[in-house]
Amino acid sequence: MAVDPRLFGGLCFRFRDQNPEVAVEGPLPISSCGGWERRRTVMAAVAANVAAAAEDQEPQHEAVPGLESQWLQIENKESGRDRPLRAGESWFLVEQHWYKQWEVYVQGGDKDSTAFPGCINNADLFEDQVNWRLKRGLVESEDYVLLPAAAWHCLVNWYGLEHGQPPIERKVVELLGIQKIEVYPVELLLVQHSDMDTPYTAQFSHTDSVDLVLRTAREQFLVNPQEETRLWIKNAEGSFERLCNTRVTLLEAALQTGQLIIMETRNKDGTWPSAQQQAVNTASEEDEEFQGQPGICGLTNLGNTCFMNSALQCLSNVPQLTDYFLKNRYLEELNFCNPLGMKGEIAEAYADLVKQAWSGHHRSIVPHVFKTKVGHFASQFLGYQQHDSQELLSFLLDGLHEDLNRVKKKEYVELCDAAGRPDQEVAQEAWQNHKRRNDSVIVDTFHGLFKSTLVCPDCGNVSVTFDPFCYLSVPLPVSHKRVMEVFFVSMDPRRKPEQHRLVVPKKGKISDLCVALAKHTGVSPERMMVADVFSHRFYKIYQLEESLSSILDRDDIFIYEVSGRSAIGDNSREDVVLPIYLRERTPARDYNNSYYGLMLFGHPLLVSVPRDRLSWDALYHILLYRLSRYVTRPSSDDEDDGDEKDMEDKDSIPKPGRVAGGSSQDSGPEQAGPSSGVAGGSRAPVDNSPGPSHWPQRARRKHLFTLQTVNSNGTSDRSTFNEDTHAQPYIAIDWEPEMKKRYYDEVEAEGYVKHDCVGYVLKKAPVRLQECIELFTTVETLEKENPWYCPTCKQHQLATKKLDLWMLPETLIIHLKRFSYTKFSREKLDTLVEFPIRDLDFSEFVIKPQNESAPELYKYDLIAVSNHYGGLRDGHYTTFACNKDSGQWHYFDDNSVSPVTENQIESKAAYVLFYQRQDVARRQQPQPGLRDPPASPACGSAPNSEFMDVN
Repeated sequence: MAVDPRLFGGLCFRFRDQNPEVAVEGPLPISSCGGWERRRTVMAAVAANVAAAAEDQEPQHEAVPGLESQWLQIENKESGRDRPLRAGESWFLVEQHWYKQWEVYVQGGDKDSTAFPGCINNADLFEDQVNWRLKRGLVESEDYVLLPAAAWHCLVNWYGLEHGQPPIERKVVELLGIQKIEVYPVELLLVQHSDMDTPYTAQFSHTDSVDLVLRTAREQFLVNPQEETRLWIKNAEGSFERLCNTRVTLLEAALQTGQLIIMETRNKDGTWPSAQQQAVNTASEEDEEFQGQPGICGLTNLGNTCFMNSALQCLSNVPQLTDYFLKNRYLEELNFCNPLGMKGEIAEAYADLVKQAWSGHHRSIVPHVFKTKVGHFASQFLGYQQHDSQELLSFLLDGLHEDLNRVKKKEYVELCDAAGRPDQEVAQEAWQNHKRRNDSVIVDTFHGLFKSTLVCPDCGNVSVTFDPFCYLSVPLPVSHKRVMEVFFVSMDPRRKPEQHRLVVPKKGKISDLCVALAKHTGVSPERMMVADVFSHRFYKIYQLEESLSSILDRDDIFIYEVSGRSAIGDNSREDVVLPIYLRERTPARDYNNSYYGLMLFGHPLLVSVPRDRLSWDALYHILLYRLSRYVTRPSSDDEDDGDEKDMEDKDSIPKPGRVAGGSSQDSGPEQAGPSSGVAGGSRAPVDNSPGPSHWPQRARRKHLFTLQTVNSNGTSDRSTFNEDTHAQPYIAIDWEPEMKKRYYDEVEAEGYVKHDCVGYVLKKAPVRLQECIELFTTVETLEKENPWYCPTCKQHQLATKKLDLWMLPETLIIHLKRFSYTKFSREKLDTLVEFPIRDLDFSEFVIKPQNESAPELYKYDLIAVSNHYGGLRDGHYTTFACNKDSGQWHYFDDNSVSPVTENQIESKAAYVLFYQRQDVARRQQPQPGLRDPPASPACGSAPNSEFMDVN
């Protein structure tokens, strides 16, 4: 028999009709009394009244037993008040004086005794006769006694309960391992978020769930069943905390009597009232009543968060997942105790985002709360750096799965090899084992099954396993050719440097680059030297056998023509190749105002110098000739107009110029750094050539510039050269500012021409998505960094591996691996991948025996695309998505949303593709609307990467 709690001032306890100890059939006849003055004088009269009442009931109840029998039933150790407590059962409070009077009566043995106790009256246990709240500080055996449900119902059946009084039912709870009767339940003050001033007091057991508190609040405040609510608790310090897990008990949630519980109801636009108070309201008045198409909602870019916006828009347009959140099915499956999860916070944050986007009340929303949650649980997404949309998507799918995992306690599952068993049996076992630990809406929607086959190259052992997957990362067919842009510098000073675009083997050597250039210039590859020029100096000079992978696309590569008389590897070499830097003296203030700074400028040179002309004078004239295109020769009068003080002894060694802020010479021989690239090389023989200290002295005349031996960076001068080292001598041409201004033509020096090949564009043939999937299922050999341990050979082997598709999910995510990262290079493949909008057929790729009667199980339709525009260092993400309700495709670019046609979707920017299986699409309720409507004037042309904004 249930008792309405509203009759008893919010008392939340119930009679348990199903209690096995209450052997009562039909409605329980509870007599009521007016007070002690209505005592019966004889037990016969009581029995007569009970019998008369029983006659009116159907079925008939047993007669009131004798006094001795009553005593035995109430004091029985197995069913009476002395029996042990059992958790969860109900006990009742009876006022001590009444019970003592009853004991005197039944122990007297006289039914006609004046000691008859009358109706049960617990008035002395209550504070008032209105709310019927129990007095504080009551003590068992002094103020009341406790009776189990069976004994209580017997007493009520025999003597009745005072009119209007509620029974005082209490639960047996287990606290800290001890079972006790909860005499004083928890009294909570329930209020609505919109009305904090009128609390409603409700009583709950410590063992009641927080969900009962929520249901009680919903009933009290008459909340519509379709509306979503949640609870907050006000702590002692005045702060508010969410009661996220409603499945825990009040004891586990540490709720105490007198605490304020606030219930808030989600707004129609998907937001929560509490979130609106914390956030800055930037919406205009005209947006407050905005009503648009659900799902057509932009996401504000918080700063380099376009990758997150793109992933969210794609996932938001997966129909079955979005319906799961919109219909609040996630609330019953939130997993707060999963150690691999995020305490339900990621799932709740994503749910809030989906509800706002699909409310139809927003043109755009600010995903700040979601971004904060992601950064909290995944530190790699903290801050506002650029990231990959596929990486965020992978994290989000995994996070949602663990937060919504229906498996609350994961059991240990041992992975088993096929060991010759049929594929069907092994695959079913693997999937069942996966579901024993992983069961969520993410698994239902996105998880499929691979067949993985490994073959040992030594013993031929074959290992077959079936592994679940969440998305396919398919490779793109990679060209074995590479396009490189270089500048060719001829020995002919009249020719400007030429820019060339060369096609070379991707895994080729520096010599292949020279061979490709030779076809354009007619210069023999043996007469070329390749250098990386950075900041007016040689960053590296390459050897012929070095790999092209060490050259990045952003490097400035210069290829210099040098003399062909340089032999390799012996002492018959007739030429020396000298790296030449250009420097300009700039005034640098010092205490004595006499020091000068030297700054590099222009492009450096590699100059071939005949061994027999290694003198300062000869080198000066050779360099003057090489610079003749942009350096004007002085007249003979200017050149001879020197001061005799500049003349020095022919036999003396020229003193180096002073360098601002440091010593004018190195303290020891120059050590070739790793960037020099020439030390010990074959192109610059210096081990037996005379060093600068042995070169004949040049006569001091008023030259345009001076020459100085420097280190490989051109930053410090050297006065000596040690023949015993293999260090490459570097020469600097030092200009006085006035001479440079007068004789050096900077515009002409920076000029270059483009070879015809620069205008040619290497067209990349488009590839079909099916080709990428075929490549994914091709046999490959494992890399050295990731060998396989063969159980037969008992050692790691570079086995061959083949992946096959066994079972595909309802929604298939295909990640196109456009970004390639190797030890020496990083690149983005901008190959156009042709992918179908409808009817992508996987029947030729799925090796599981197919159901011929259901071809739609292997056909998919496109529903969303994540796009990436730009390169490796910068870029921008956007989304194409098909609205599940209208069937209209839209282009999502952060805040901006615009309709598009299907022929605008396919582009080189496509990065992650979302396909929905056709049988799943047919299960969705059909919605009116065209699937390929005409584009609006604002989106009449497809988005072009040249006009995309980048972060």
